[in-house]
Amino acid sequence: MKRVLTIASLACAFLSDPAMAQDRAGDVQAKLLGTAVLTDGKIEQFNVDLVGLPADTQTEANDNVVPTVAIEYFLSDNISIETIAGITQHDVDAISGLPGAELVSDAQLIPATVTAKYHFDVGGVKPYVGAGPSYFLWVSDKPGAATIPLGVTDTDLSDELGFALQAGFDVDIGDSGFAVSVDAKRYFMDTTARWFAGDTLVIETEHKLDPWVLSAGVAYRF
Repeated sequence: MKRVLTIASLACAFLSDPAMAQDRAGDVQAKLLGTAVLTDGKIEQFNVDLVGLPADTQTEANDNVVPTVAIEYFLSDNISIETIAGITQHDVDAISGLPGAELVSDAQLIPATVTAKYHFDVGGVKPYVGAGPSYFLWVSDKPGAATIPLGVTDTDLSDELGFALQAGFDVDIGDSGFAVSVDAKRYFMDTTARWFAGDTLVIETEHKLDPWVLSAGVAYRF
């Protein structure tokens, strides 16, 4: 019984000792990351089709690797709010129906995301989970090469509000404030794609996007 009490006393002392328990409330952490955007989209519905696309037409966007920056503010030792900044570019090709046909070219996306994160302390390794809203803002998109002969003059992908789940970990590099960071996000997001010939809407499709976004890099907390 005395041994149990002694262990409990030591555990309480560890948790209450400011020299041993890390105080992160009010800290800001900045991250510079390399990010792989792994697409997982598909057409869910045809709303308009004046050109007569094959019934089995399905599409896929290419993957991309881009730099991103994340800024995180710690509300308490274990709870933080994080936002990311970056832009990614994708082409959309048909993989069935019209296999290999480029339907959208150079679609540039800002995935504006804010997540609330809960951190666990496991020595120098600090795993976390998070979730929050995301707004996909398409800043540029062009008709693909295969759509121009059909008379398409403009392409539009709708900006949409969605949701992201997040998990990852930070590994402290001594007491320098630097850390190695690894992060994974799964987005749940839709968009409506429209192709126009002049002012006429010739194709409109509903797409499920749902990409994986995997990042790794360095962080600095101050």
